[in-house]
Amino acid sequence: MRRLGVLGWPVAHSRSPAMHNAALAELGLSDWHYQALPVPPELFEQTTRALGGSGFAGANVTIPHKHAALALADGASEAARAIGAANTLTFAPGGAIAAENTDAPGLIAALDAPLAGKRALVLGAGGSARAAVWALGDAGAREVLICNRTRERAERLADELGASAVVAPQPADVLVNCTSVGLQAASDELEQLGLDAERLGDYALVVDLVYRVGATALVRAADEQGARTVDGIDVLVAQGALSLELWTGRAAPHATMEAAARG
Repeated sequence: MRRLGVLGWPVAHSRSPAMHNAALAELGLSDWHYQALPVPPELFEQTTRALGGSGFAGANVTIPHKHAALALADGASEAARAIGAANTLTFAPGGAIAAENTDAPGLIAALDAPLAGKRALVLGAGGSARAAVWALGDAGAREVLICNRTRERAERLADELGASAVVAPQPADVLVNCTSVGLQAASDELEQLGLDAERLGDYALVVDLVYRVGATALVRAADEQGARTVDGIDVLVAQGALSLELWTGRAAPHATMEAAARG
């Protein structure tokens, strides 16, 4: 049995197991299985280093482990090093761990929109935000703004990736939420993000990396204000397909993956 998984804390909400197992079944890879791997930060390195010897071919990495994933890897792609975070690990038979970041190209693929010359606002300063900031800049955005609850983290990320830190959300062509706000339904989700529902129409494109049944408050409000929206499932499928292709060498069945993720 070849095993795959997603490392996170928490990770019970993840749609990745359903999505990847549906894809593996369609590809006829009946001897492969993908599972959730709930691992607290203090056990991340020890657990991850043991996966290769336990039959794992690879693993996705989500909150809060993306920085740690890059740090423990024996080798990393140019993109993962430039971003400073990894969301995909591959375990070689000899025990070596390779790090990749499919969050960045997955985001751009999910947006499916020209970004050259655009102004973008990224909410958050964690591993997903790092990938988003780098991806938007690499795609030609003229300016990328970072707004985070802890201003120092936003400033540090901005300095590292050539972006600009702001103390509150600013007008932009593209808004990308990379925080965990919305993972659990709450009446003040937009307030937590520092956003005004009536101003969301000022953003032509609104992206929320968070996903849950019934859509997040951000996606619902942006839809109501006439913005084009991309939800977390769209991005999850795009980045997950790239990871699956890396591990199996097979073209990923995108439609099957999306249906399973939304199911």
